[in-house]
Amino acid sequence: MHVFVLAGEPSGDRLGGALMQGLRQLHPEITFEGIGGPMMMGQGLSSLFPMDELSIMGLAEVLPKYLHLKRRIAQTAKAVIAARPDVLITIDSPDFSLRVAKLVKASSEIRTVHYVAPTVWAWRPGRAAKMARMIDHVLALFPFEPPLMQAAGMDCDFVGHPVVAEPQATVAEIAAFRTAYDLGDAPVLLALPGSRRGEVSRLAPIFGEALLQVSQRHSDLRIVLPAAAPVADLVAQQTADWPRKAVIIDPNRMDKTTAQAHKRAAFRTASIALAASGTVSLELAAAQTPMVIAYRFNWLSWQIISRLMLIDTATLVNLVSETRVVPECIGPDCTPELIAQRLGEVLAVPDAQNDAMSLTMKRLGLGGKAPGLRAARAVLDRL
Repeated sequence: MHVFVLAGEPSGDRLGGALMQGLRQLHPEITFEGIGGPMMMGQGLSSLFPMDELSIMGLAEVLPKYLHLKRRIAQTAKAVIAARPDVLITIDSPDFSLRVAKLVKASSEIRTVHYVAPTVWAWRPGRAAKMARMIDHVLALFPFEPPLMQAAGMDCDFVGHPVVAEPQATVAEIAAFRTAYDLGDAPVLLALPGSRRGEVSRLAPIFGEALLQVSQRHSDLRIVLPAAAPVADLVAQQTADWPRKAVIIDPNRMDKTTAQAHKRAAFRTASIALAASGTVSLELAAAQTPMVIAYRFNWLSWQIISRLMLIDTATLVNLVSETRVVPECIGPDCTPELIAQRLGEVLAVPDAQNDAMSLTMKRLGLGGKAPGLRAARAVLDRL
């Protein structure tokens, strides 16, 4: 069996790695081709080109690279058609993935699966019907999504979110982490300004000012910043002039096992986190770390997106738990002063988010079969 699989950003790479592992477990003779990052390459993928070329977020950010992305879309579709796989699996990154799938469908009968349902419950509900023109089957991360996809004419299976299968740090790992970075018994504030270059550049200065204000009131706090590998150098540059020095976990300066252990320990031992909007909120919930979510878009992107939103929260923990306990500073509210205020409020009542975080993990499949394996089974069952 031959599978062409592609992802365009780190979160998609994690999904792809778990899916590929599940497919290999259920079908040992399987072979892969496509585009991905380190997690997918660890499962035997040789990426057609570097995945980080596709890690762009925001309408205005895409425009300067439009022609290059268009060439990559055509190149990828041509590679899929030439490979004639049993199935094409596209993972998230719809602006890239669905354009590839559209070209593939126009020239072949290759079955198409898209992993991560479009957020039609958040904005642009008409996307589901448009997607049905080039996608046969959707793998959904959230339990409320299958009816929306099925109504548009696609097969859809809820397969759970891979965050529920990720290991949590042990007591020994936390102790080793604290020793390695000379943290002692100090409370830790986790800073997570994103995994894309654009968002790190926008958020790091704002985060730095906010954290200075918080640390003036909580002088014992130590700031720890686990950097994503593709932006680790940029993170170091952007935080070099932070008034309060951060401990940066740079995965490029250590072996993979150590890097993963240090990140797990940082998430688990932190008293609070300040994070960019996205999947990271689920990772924090899995570690039972209370959080404040902040995000600032490019001005043009915000003007468009804010007018299309159908929901009143951008935080996945709030959505899945059907609460609004995680505070947000989004768009024009993403200011150092407001972020510092929200962090102070969470530090004052650190247990307020516990029930919502636990409910989120339960609803995403905690305690069941690994989502990667469930996703693999769903793909194979419908072939």
